[in-house]
Amino acid sequence: MPSIITPCLWFDDQLEEAAAFYCSIFPNSSVGWTVEHSESAPGETGTVMTGDFVLDGLRFRGINGGPMFSFTEAVSFEVACEDQDEVDRYWEALLADGGTESRCGWLKDRFGLSWQVVPRRLGELLTDPDEARRNAAMQAMLGMSRIVVADLEAAADAAGAVV
Repeated sequence: MPSIITPCLWFDDQLEEAAAFYCSIFPNSSVGWTVEHSESAPGETGTVMTGDFVLDGLRFRGINGGPMFSFTEAVSFEVACEDQDEVDRYWEALLADGGTESRCGWLKDRFGLSWQVVPRRLGELLTDPDEARRNAAMQAMLGMSRIVVADLEAAADAAGAVV
């Protein structure tokens, strides 16, 4: 059954550019419909007011609402990655053309939207039965921008028995 909940993203005037950018990064993605401003709508007649797009099967709505609201880290999207190659691919793609790195696997893309690019292995290490390994993995992650699986594993291995 399709979800009745759809994330809605407010852009200044970059909805079409952002949708195309995101769809170029994620598999199973597509740009859907758009609605243009009419003479009775606020905004320049003929420009895109709203539209939708799908990212890896998840439907999004976008609005070109103007500059009065912007994205904050209070809302982010997590990209769950199988391995380091996926982490690296999504990290670089989302940073392209003006994104900024943050800490612990977080970044902002060029539109200001926050993303968490997280390898599956991080969750495994943070739930390791050995407390010393868990703590070492957490400390290693806290010192990273892009998460590096080999560095997490090395920290955990140095702290306790290999599980």
